[in-house]
Amino acid sequence: MDRYRRDRNRPKSGLIIGTGLLLVIAFLAVIILFFIFSAVSPSLVGPCVAVVNVDMPLTVEGAPPTLFDSGYASSGQLAYTIESLNSREDVGAVLLVFNSPGGTVVATGEVYRAVDGLEKPKVAYFREVAASGAYYVASGTDHIVSDPNALTGSIGVVSTTVQLSGLLNNLGVNVTTIKSGEHKDIASSYRNMTPEEKAILQELIDEIYEEFRSVVLENRKGKLRMSMFNEVTDGRILSGRQAYEAGLVDELGTRDDAIMSAAELANITAESPEDVRLCYVSTTSASDGSLLSVEGMLQTMQMRLGFPMLSYE
Repeated sequence: MDRYRRDRNRPKSGLIIGTGLLLVIAFLAVIILFFIFSAVSPSLVGPCVAVVNVDMPLTVEGAPPTLFDSGYASSGQLAYTIESLNSREDVGAVLLVFNSPGGTVVATGEVYRAVDGLEKPKVAYFREVAASGAYYVASGTDHIVSDPNALTGSIGVVSTTVQLSGLLNNLGVNVTTIKSGEHKDIASSYRNMTPEEKAILQELIDEIYEEFRSVVLENRKGKLRMSMFNEVTDGRILSGRQAYEAGLVDELGTRDDAIMSAAELANITAESPEDVRLCYVSTTSASDGSLLSVEGMLQTMQMRLGFPMLSYE
């Protein structure tokens, strides 16, 4: 009787093993088909417009994810993401959607070089804010579309220092600085800046500002209304309408208009934005920082208090 029961169980075990093998084979087949389809899909369904959301401040450190948001990419991560689009055969054009106040000088330069180096048609869309460093980056695209009420412009450079000597004196805190040169502690938070030191920083600011201005002049050559451009490059913010009048943007419109412009540059036939295949590119932070990143915040605060930061903001 026991032998009979064991014999009855054998076919069931074999059936289970056979079913498992079939499932494994089917799974492998799906994976193979996926890679085959991925390789040939551009030729089957046509190129897409890659959408890159630049909706963060441009900083070299970025921001790690927290309990409250997903953080945002550093300038290096964002630049790498943009550069990688050159090797994607499925991407016919790139649409950069801006909602950024700008950022530091070095971070802005990193992202700008990535955009300027894109070998595919590229369109910028100003959704709500595309000011200062964000405009610097956008100037490297082939076509700029702005919402009429977007805030842009703010072409210029700023350096802000914090002076705490009065507060420290009231608290009875005495700070002693030993330095190797007269200007080694320039922009120190513990003393007033001298007129000579202000002149040194002003010269630095003017140099970087002229670089910003020359980049815009080169990228927008033949499109700018020079009389108005010279007037509005004093750091003021502009509406999309004002930027259009000055020649800083090519078109006033919506995100759909920007999609259609990108499709046209990519030779994608489309009667409406819904006809354009979009490929969304992630620009969230790739950092493994702690949830609250207290150490990172303290380090950044200490650095900013002890040294002047140059920003396109």
